[in-house]
Amino acid sequence: MTFKHLSEYFQQLEKTTLRNKMVEILASLFKEANPAEIGKLCYLLQGRVAALYTAVEFGVADKMMIRAISQGLEIDQKDVVTEFKKEGDLGTTAEKLRVRNKRKGTRNTITISEVFTDLYKVASSTGDGSQEQKVTILAGLIRSVDPLSVRYVVRITLGKLRLGFSDMTMLDGFSWMEKGDKSGKETIEKAYNVRPDLAYIGETIKKYGIKGLHGVPKPGIPILMARANRLSSAEDILLKIGRCAVEYKYDGLRLQVHKDGKMLKMFSRNLEDVTSSFPDIAKAVRVQVHVDSIIFEGEVVAYNPKNGVFVPFQETMQRKRKYDIEKKALEIPVKLFVFELLFCNGKSFLGSPYFERKKKLKEVIQKGNTIVYAQEHIVSKEAQIDEIFDDSVEKNFEGIIAKKLEGLYEAGVRGWNWIKYKKAMNKKLTDTVDVLVMGYTKGEGKRTSFGVGQFLGGLYDEKRDMFVTVSKIGTGLTDEQFRDFFTRVKKLHAKEKPPLYDVDKLLEPDVWLEPSLVVEIACDEITRSAVHTAGRVMKPSKSGKAFAVDIPGYALRFPRLVRFRDDRRPQDATTVKEVMKMYGAQGKK
Repeated sequence: MTFKHLSEYFQQLEKTTLRNKMVEILASLFKEANPAEIGKLCYLLQGRVAALYTAVEFGVADKMMIRAISQGLEIDQKDVVTEFKKEGDLGTTAEKLRVRNKRKGTRNTITISEVFTDLYKVASSTGDGSQEQKVTILAGLIRSVDPLSVRYVVRITLGKLRLGFSDMTMLDGFSWMEKGDKSGKETIEKAYNVRPDLAYIGETIKKYGIKGLHGVPKPGIPILMARANRLSSAEDILLKIGRCAVEYKYDGLRLQVHKDGKMLKMFSRNLEDVTSSFPDIAKAVRVQVHVDSIIFEGEVVAYNPKNGVFVPFQETMQRKRKYDIEKKALEIPVKLFVFELLFCNGKSFLGSPYFERKKKLKEVIQKGNTIVYAQEHIVSKEAQIDEIFDDSVEKNFEGIIAKKLEGLYEAGVRGWNWIKYKKAMNKKLTDTVDVLVMGYTKGEGKRTSFGVGQFLGGLYDEKRDMFVTVSKIGTGLTDEQFRDFFTRVKKLHAKEKPPLYDVDKLLEPDVWLEPSLVVEIACDEITRSAVHTAGRVMKPSKSGKAFAVDIPGYALRFPRLVRFRDDRRPQDATTVKEVMKMYGAQGKK
């Protein structure tokens, strides 16, 4: 397939905001692609040249791209800047300049694979002279491809492709490609949760069909981590899963450890490779773990070396850094509390019950000071759960996790095999909510200096694969947090509302943000709202010309920031379904 043809598909996707239409377009694209190119095509649809868990980034900013456009089209950089100021988007800027620049040598036959190879060279170029090398490669591409292709080459490289769909929409596309409906989605998603690599999924389906997908873990490729549902009492937990194992819910960084021979990697919840951040844990794995290959999970928690007291999440997150790692390892020592075994010596434990996974885990990891076993109690009485819960809170942890003894490890799923019971943040609501920051309003008065007044928070609507609003937050932030917030969002500015957002016009922010930043929010209670779109149902008015609220949405009352959740992906935000349950737990209907 030519890159020009792929760009035409990009354009179709860009023009629609309807999810079903996007699935239809993707299914058609996947059908056309051959097995050798579909993997590359899948990465390009994500705006990447490698899987999300691979630290391969383009490292190209606007200034470098302006140089590449200037060099490729042999025009002055000032002309590029002038057009950029008009367009506000370097992709369309380069496209328009390419149209005017009627050079010879345009190759409409340049393939996806050829463009992918050049883009991969850009992303993998490092060290002395790498910037010049990136500019030269990009200039050559811009010179060679047609104007529409130039638009997407530029956007992909800048990380601004933003077609408005998630990986889940692409999985739907695979199902429609094979089945003509969504009947294959469940099987595809299960395989994706174990190997979250769209290229692998696409190539496998192309070669062997959906039946060729097998959810077998592979060391070095992260498994999407299982998630817990929430309940608010020991009584509810026992009614739901009966006699169970109870572990502390540690207030740290979830970590998945992969070892295969000499290969050792560690991944966070959002699939980031954080191996280099924890040399002390890497050393402990080599000393305490005596098997050829293994994948296991735990929680990294920092502690004060002077008194041994465990410290808050934000201090643990200071260890996730690129520089002065050895120094920070001494300043902020950590322990890894292990609690799950997913794979060992060629055998998957995903389909094994909890008690078998835990038994094997204790056999393969020797005792030590850095890697320790998560506290575990088998309980059948409410009083036992409450006692462990109180003990957890006293130790500065978040609460407890109850696990079904016969329960499986459900990769990427928020199931009832795990139940979390967290300490109350206030008297009314017994849990916090993770929201995606969708945009913000500019500050007034004192907040003018911060650049932000309030930010708009959203939940994830799994059924619609969209983000819906639940609150505006402007309290609970210190001056330092306001400044930190503004620093974090500067690179996330969007020219217009992202297609994945459903926002009432009354709530539209001054600045839209691309889906990336997740924050933890506490509030007094959950209420109903006619303007927030989380759970809201609209119906046509009597005139048929407008829509009116049929069922109001949900909102957070007196919301306040608890912390930034750098370990969460946008799709890890609290779901509408969860908030509906929390609302019901307040005794409301």
